[in-house]
Amino acid sequence: MPGKELIAELRKDYRKKKPAIERRLAEFKAVYGKGDKAIFEELCYCILTAGSSAKMGLRTINALKDILASGTEKQLQERAHQHRVRFWRIRPSYIVRTREYLRETCDLKLQGLIESFDCPQKRRDFFAKSRAIKGLGYKEASHFLRNIGFPGYAILDKHILNSLREMGVIGKGMRPATRAGYLAIEKKLEHLAAELKIDMDHLDLLLWSRKTGEILK
Repeated sequence: MPGKELIAELRKDYRKKKPAIERRLAEFKAVYGKGDKAIFEELCYCILTAGSSAKMGLRTINALKDILASGTEKQLQERAHQHRVRFWRIRPSYIVRTREYLRETCDLKLQGLIESFDCPQKRRDFFAKSRAIKGLGYKEASHFLRNIGFPGYAILDKHILNSLREMGVIGKGMRPATRAGYLAIEKKLEHLAAELKIDMDHLDLLLWSRKTGEILK
């Protein structure tokens, strides 16, 4: 666990950033209320962000937004290529395959699908483990659910992992490469949040902001 000085520093930084963090989390929660189209857009954003960056994901989703629901794989790829998107071939392919699977299984009624899970872990497992939902692992499944207002999921990207290692919360050998590994690190983050008396969703954004200078998606 971090020492007293670092704990005091984190709490001080949190007090300064708490209003901005609360606004961002409120924005995430509002997405769900906008309905299935907005939820699907957020899912696509997380597919596009995997292996890239939040800023690249935002730039890409803005470029593809108007054709996410109806564009062919080729149309999405061409648009992505025009905007110099990383993985411009494979990510649009993931979006189309995921879209068609969700259209077949729930007619893209994502609110109903998400609400069919009464267990937070099963909800995340569905998006992380389903072979028909392409491009999401536990990090991006967590990212997606957090970004539509579901609390209690850690987004263990490189910034959060580096922060936890630097603070001695996890060792170098702890990696989120498997479900068990992801949950083990998430539990460590939960314990740190309890120690700091900061909600875990707030702490996730706080640590991310300390690495990037931003409170982003």
